[in-house]
Amino acid sequence: MNQTILIIGAGLAGLSAALTAAEKQYQVLLVSSMPSERAQSVMAEGGINAALDTKGEDDSVEEHFKDTMAAGVYLADPNAVSALTNAAPGIVRHLAALGVVFNRDEHGSIDLRNFGGQKKKRTAFAMSSTGKQIMTALIQEVRKKEAEGNIIRYSDHSFVSLILDEQKRCLGCVALDNRTQELLSLQGDAIIVASGGINGLFGRTTGSQQNTGVAAAELFRLGVPIANGEFIQYHPTTAACFGKRLLISEAARGEGGRLFTVRNGKPWYFMEEKYPEMGNLMPRDVISREIWRIMSASGGPTSVFLDMTHLPPEVMEKRLGDLVEDCITYLHVDPRKEPVPVSPGIHYFMGGLQVDEQHRTTFPRLYAAGECCYQYHGANRLGGNSTLGALYGGGVAARSATQDAAGCTNDFKKYGAQAVEEIRQKVASLQAGNRHFPLPGIRAELSRILLNSLGIVRNGPQMEAGITALDRLLAEKVVRNYDPTSGPYENLNLESLCLLGKALLLSACNRRESRGAHTRGDYPDRNDAEYLKYSVARYDGKKVVVRLEDIPEER
Repeated sequence: MNQTILIIGAGLAGLSAALTAAEKQYQVLLVSSMPSERAQSVMAEGGINAALDTKGEDDSVEEHFKDTMAAGVYLADPNAVSALTNAAPGIVRHLAALGVVFNRDEHGSIDLRNFGGQKKKRTAFAMSSTGKQIMTALIQEVRKKEAEGNIIRYSDHSFVSLILDEQKRCLGCVALDNRTQELLSLQGDAIIVASGGINGLFGRTTGSQQNTGVAAAELFRLGVPIANGEFIQYHPTTAACFGKRLLISEAARGEGGRLFTVRNGKPWYFMEEKYPEMGNLMPRDVISREIWRIMSASGGPTSVFLDMTHLPPEVMEKRLGDLVEDCITYLHVDPRKEPVPVSPGIHYFMGGLQVDEQHRTTFPRLYAAGECCYQYHGANRLGGNSTLGALYGGGVAARSATQDAAGCTNDFKKYGAQAVEEIRQKVASLQAGNRHFPLPGIRAELSRILLNSLGIVRNGPQMEAGITALDRLLAEKVVRNYDPTSGPYENLNLESLCLLGKALLLSACNRRESRGAHTRGDYPDRNDAEYLKYSVARYDGKKVVVRLEDIPEER
């Protein structure tokens, strides 16, 4: 057995990384707060993009590359996107070989559907439960490796912090056993973080509430930069549901669903009128802005609807069956009989931990993959590219990690004990403080500040007010605060979450243009001359600093 690869997160990116490393005979420690069956990846509905060209439309990986770059408004690394789109057909065929039950067409080929921002049918799907099907196949493969001893799971364990030496090389991590509340130091010759999106900062999103953002926030506090944090995807078709947003998958529009509102007593199909070529399949950022503008206008409608009542019964049953069931169960609306009221909601974070093309972070032996990092999507993500990016990125990160880990020596014992002791002392220091504000109230205030400042359309004064409010929250309620009704771990990470929120706000404030999912009312135009660059936010231990960095040239 080779050295040890430590992986934080057991969704698509984490499992892809684990399998890649285990197949190379590395020992894998797979750490997650929840079992894989409860990862957010299971919730992915619409499909996975690959230029399989089974529909006779002359699709190609070059077309997939162009659509991905255009949707991201040319803010993604072209070399990374090229590698992603070239690998996509092989990834989908491999998944099918593992037993993923993709829908098939009349010829037995993997069926493909339309998705937003793409003119060709390119999205392979398993009804509207693609994520669940892919995760089921990967979990089975991981279990085989567990039985062989190559993968050891640490379920019910939460990431707390990294274990670093003086050169900031990663030697492992401190994890909390959620059942015993014991702190463990776990050794790894390389660490891959695949902790998912930062839903916890905002609260009301379509994603899992288990994706707290704590891991990314802690890495940011330690000095790992966040890139493109201002690009937050609002999915145009979501619905309020028990304090969250229920996603009405883009698959519905891919199959022919139509958006409309009521004007002068009649249905107004506003997307089809304004964008006759792509209509309801325009990229998500475009549709979300159109809905926002219509509903924000003086005297504008109070509701927008997604109409699927005209779709054939076999489409609703065989291609959108899970979506129909969700609407009936959670919204009490049968989309076969009546339009579904929808509005935009936070769905995906294009920004995240900064990595290079090989998914290396700025810290030696530390890698990131999946939604927690910023690779592949630029200023706006194409539907169907998230599952692809997670699977591909997890594999790339694992290959980089195993390559770099070869020959590493790891003086772990001293640094592991030191890291655990530092965390205990930090908790004791918080407990000795004289502030006892309840954590749920502080988290709600943090979410409220970010939601009010980083909406679909934002402006300078709005974001500056958010920064001021966040600074006040930090100073008055977060620093030296300890809520005895919450656990030590929850108290410990609150300041890091606030710092990460401030990084997003400063990144958005610093980008004085409109591009993709970042729309500014005070700077409505795209400005390539100044802003065709990444924004990179760093925390130096005292303050958050944002600067712009060049995008790699296409090779």
